[in-house]
Amino acid sequence: MGELQVGDTVPDVVLVGADRQPVSLQALAGRPLVVAFFPAAFTPTCTREMCTFRDSLAAFDHLGAQVVGISVDLPFSLKAFADHLGLNFPLLSDYGRQAVRAFGVEDPRPFAGLFPGLSRRAVFVVDPSGRVVYRWVSEDPKVEPPYEEVRQAVASLAGPPSSALSGPGTITVDR
Repeated sequence: MGELQVGDTVPDVVLVGADRQPVSLQALAGRPLVVAFFPAAFTPTCTREMCTFRDSLAAFDHLGAQVVGISVDLPFSLKAFADHLGLNFPLLSDYGRQAVRAFGVEDPRPFAGLFPGLSRRAVFVVDPSGRVVYRWVSEDPKVEPPYEEVRQAVASLAGPPSSALSGPGTITVDR
């Protein structure tokens, strides 16, 4: 299956939340959605990425957007990861790899092929109707997404640039 592109509709995939309940990505339609795929919980780059989204959530809330993180980790691991980092947005388990395959971001090569099927690091911004308006996919799992670009993509859904970019400041990345 090919990679999801700008203009495509988000596939109707069902993931598992930390409470072990099913969550449909299409059910989250109705407001802007930031979908952040990450390779594995408790790894350094994934920790930085999820903490950056956590620390910047006010900017996304101001724009009316929901942020979700998705990995192929088990829901139990994602709950422990979210609790450990104090994350204030949902992490969804794609243990069956339905979403990584539907979005075209499955990485068959990680760890010299020892753990095939992890997600590549990727971010998609979805408009309220379920259409992809922004995509970023990295072949290098150590590269973090361009957070300010992601915020600007969400802001573009909120109206004219002058009003959409006002409010909470830009996204800050701590190293």
